[in-house]
Amino acid sequence: MRFDLPWNSSREPVMGRRLVATSQPLAAQAGLRMLDAGGSAIDAAIATAAALTVVEPTSNGLGSDAFAIWWDGERLHGLNASGRAPMGLDTDRIWEAGRIPRLGWDAVTVPGAVSGWAKLHEAQGVLPFATLLKPAIEYARNGFALSPQTARSWARAIDRYRSFPDWMATFAPEGHAPAPGTIVRLRDHARTLQAIAETKGRDFYEGEIAQAIDTAARAAQGSLRREDLEAHTALKVTPLCVPFGEVELHELPPNGQGLAALIAAGVLDRHVSPEAQALDPLQLHLQIEAMKIGFAHGGRHIGDPDRLTLDPSSLLSPEALDADAGRLDPRRAQDICDAVPQWSSTVYLACGDEQGRAVSFIQSNFEGFGSGIVVPGTGITMQNRGAGFVLEAGHPNTLQAGVRPYHTIIPGFTTRGDQVDMAMGVMGGPMQPQGHLQVLDRIRRGWNPQAALDAPRWRFEGGLRVSVEPQMPDAVVESLRSMGHKVHVAKARDVSFGGGQIAMRHAGAWMGASDCRRDGQAVVS
Repeated sequence: MRFDLPWNSSREPVMGRRLVATSQPLAAQAGLRMLDAGGSAIDAAIATAAALTVVEPTSNGLGSDAFAIWWDGERLHGLNASGRAPMGLDTDRIWEAGRIPRLGWDAVTVPGAVSGWAKLHEAQGVLPFATLLKPAIEYARNGFALSPQTARSWARAIDRYRSFPDWMATFAPEGHAPAPGTIVRLRDHARTLQAIAETKGRDFYEGEIAQAIDTAARAAQGSLRREDLEAHTALKVTPLCVPFGEVELHELPPNGQGLAALIAAGVLDRHVSPEAQALDPLQLHLQIEAMKIGFAHGGRHIGDPDRLTLDPSSLLSPEALDADAGRLDPRRAQDICDAVPQWSSTVYLACGDEQGRAVSFIQSNFEGFGSGIVVPGTGITMQNRGAGFVLEAGHPNTLQAGVRPYHTIIPGFTTRGDQVDMAMGVMGGPMQPQGHLQVLDRIRRGWNPQAALDAPRWRFEGGLRVSVEPQMPDAVVESLRSMGHKVHVAKARDVSFGGGQIAMRHAGAWMGASDCRRDGQAVVS
């Protein structure tokens, strides 16, 4: 592990017995409060996730979905807290229109995040559930200072959601977004959090909150009903795994896109040059081509776990990965994947406790504030995950009532032998598996987690198109072009290239890193 900053990082990694890393400082501190009070890594994750719905509502909310991988001290577990399309959804009308809406009730699936918090707490929570939501309730009721990046995202959202009166009344009551440093209060959100805290989430799916969602949907001719909420359950799942160098990479099975990351990692592992530098253009070329193969498989096979046409693990067998690795041209870009998932707004967090337990957790509205729907009087922003479906007969991800859509959000985790190694994630729609691959390859070459996050990234756009951050060395860009990549150099570094967080086990403690592209921090005690 190198601590000589192989890239000009903005900060050093942090070390501590207890750690929380996420994209907003106040949320990170909420999680650390739980660890310092004797809570588990899961307690910290729930407190952080709840706080993020308040202090970073531009990316997630109480109407989000969530996924998690956690290490209980002995083995890994997985959680899928995504919801299904409403049973009453008029899919014929949407098929006839030829387009899945991205805004409004037709884009809304059952929100799963709150059920995920409750399921995680059942698994390994130590502190009372209500205690975990106290920081979030305090921030919402008493106010919090808006961080710069969240303020920029809020300002961009105004035009998108201006035609949604409940959204405007909640998030832009004066007709404009709050500026950085503004003290923001979300009192409806606080009351809803209080009800969730007191009922351990049941009110969201069975009580007054569920009824409020039902009433709002009916009033706007939406299809979501209380019965859809009552039928929802978060799923415990078994993570999938591939070897990558000296570690094993773990991702969740579909309906998330972790499968694409695993295939790409398995292909790259068969082509990797151990002696190459992390930003060697040939190494980046191999990453890009491996990622194309991962996306190509993902686009064909990822969908609701109950509707898959093949066992995802069959794509991860040594024989399958050998065959895919053989398709890769080690020196020439190929056009083998034209479509990639589109952008999303997401929050990610990584936590580690003093007992060595760890959580990799991700939560998202999909696009910004989601569908534009705010349930009156609750502060609940409803995600627009229904936009993740496709209109393609026979596809495992085709639009259908009562099924889960393709999800871009993926938590990552690595183990070393039979021990915990790292909880990690990179947010940002299609950047997520690409970010996992790039960060893991840098760490594999001895870079510390902060340097691995801060160094410039590439982003595959489809076909031969690749974007790179402006900090990417000119010589690297020209070398990629000489191999056939159509490289676009972005004008500025921004969150479209993802934002990551890492909690890595190191020398009996936790080493944390937080992406320089986001407002967040890795905090320790």
